[in-house]
Amino acid sequence: MNFESNLRSLHVTLDRGVAEVRLLGPSKGNAMGPDFWTELPRVFAELDADDDVRAVLLYGSGENFSYGLDLPGMEPVFRPLLQSRGTDARLRSEFRLRIKTLQDAVNSVARCSKPVVAAVQGWCIGGGVDVITAADVRIAAPGARFSIREVRVGIVADLGSLQRLPGIIGAGATRQLALTGEDFDAARARELGLVTELADDVVGRGRELCAQIAANPPLVVQGVKQVLNQGSEPAAQAGLDYVQVWNTAFLPSRDFAEASTAFAERRPAVFTGD
Repeated sequence: MNFESNLRSLHVTLDRGVAEVRLLGPSKGNAMGPDFWTELPRVFAELDADDDVRAVLLYGSGENFSYGLDLPGMEPVFRPLLQSRGTDARLRSEFRLRIKTLQDAVNSVARCSKPVVAAVQGWCIGGGVDVITAADVRIAAPGARFSIREVRVGIVADLGSLQRLPGIIGAGATRQLALTGEDFDAARARELGLVTELADDVVGRGRELCAQIAANPPLVVQGVKQVLNQGSEPAAQAGLDYVQVWNTAFLPSRDFAEASTAFAERRPAVFTGD
């Protein structure tokens, strides 16, 4: 691997065939800001191309996996379209491409030929759920908590959760969690199948699983992932393409502006359907 030393949102190491990718933030709770969305696909493209990498462990620094999208940090992405009230066709076209860029960043995890194990501790919210659903194996600490929270901030989740979760936890559970935006704990995540096991030392257990994977024939391991992806990823991509268009049309709403304002003012949002 030949990563530049100026990565700001991720830290990457390689030892005995296992690459470790640790989320750094720099925003609170490893929230995903502009640096993350630029660096994640670059890192996973290099891991994909490196023959010394046989498995990847993905986890967060500190007490949490990720609070999800860094709304203040990403506000400049949303501002032009919101200010235009969605009436500028050029801005809508540019915004759709922005969504696609973020989707491609998450897709880089799924498309990486090397299996990815996500080890979740603390909170995993919104974009964090998008990223772990793109991983191959998910494990969690007993105290981990999850939320598909986009609906509570006026957004249709558009980075992969709605496309990949039905194949992981079933359509009914996905609809309930995505429509309510409710928080759920690690025990519920285990019951639903979002995570396959709980571990007190979740990063240590993740390293064990990656070592087991790395000990197997690498081309066979990659073939297993490719065959499994062939059954799920084309449908996921079709859904991602659709939600690009949906959010380009409907995201610039009064409800989204109200959600953003309420978040900044630390108060409950009041939605009107406008």
